[in-house]
Amino acid sequence: MGIRVLLVDDQPIVRTGFRTVLTAAGGIDVVGEAGDGPAAVAAVASYRPEVVLMDVRMPGGDGLTATEQITAAYPETRVLVVTTFDVDDYVRRALRGGASGFVLKDSDPEDLVRAVRTVHAGESLLAPSVTTRLVRDWVAQEPVPAPPDGPPEGLTAREHDVLVLVARGLSNAEIAAEMVVAESTVKTHVAHLLRKLERRDRVQLVVHAFECGLVPARGT
Repeated sequence: MGIRVLLVDDQPIVRTGFRTVLTAAGGIDVVGEAGDGPAAVAAVASYRPEVVLMDVRMPGGDGLTATEQITAAYPETRVLVVTTFDVDDYVRRALRGGASGFVLKDSDPEDLVRAVRTVHAGESLLAPSVTTRLVRDWVAQEPVPAPPDGPPEGLTAREHDVLVLVARGLSNAEIAAEMVVAESTVKTHVAHLLRKLERRDRVQLVVHAFECGLVPARGT
């Protein structure tokens, strides 16, 4: 069975387009659809999808409230929020509400499929630098604690270094090159970080790093 996906959008034609693209790719099963936020929450309870493709603005109930409710009640379900990547209150609330990433409504079919697969795997969504920019701009508007003198409690020095590089937008391959280690070693460190910090995925690691002051919210 493929990745179980729920489509949430108030426009049936958009849901149909997403369904066509995803099912044609292979390895992805669209298990249900919903036209607003409350219906999405109910559909998750019924279908238990692994990934939810969530629209933001829907007359019957917004997708941001639904995202918060879904990630709180079903932490194993990952939510992809449909956005234009504009850094606004919607994006900030989606991050705070537990969204695992973002996808453009007018994305190329290949990008939509890749987005679903990567977020399902718990990896960074699309270009890591995009997520990093979103989080940086969000956190820059809020008070951030001073960076700690050493690794956060419970993390090794190596894990701390990997966390900082993840937050700076580097991919696993780029982190491996920076640290002069195998990419498989980086993947192991990321897995340890997810477990120790109790985060669902890589996007949430980026949020954690910025909120803890591990990476400056301003500047490069």
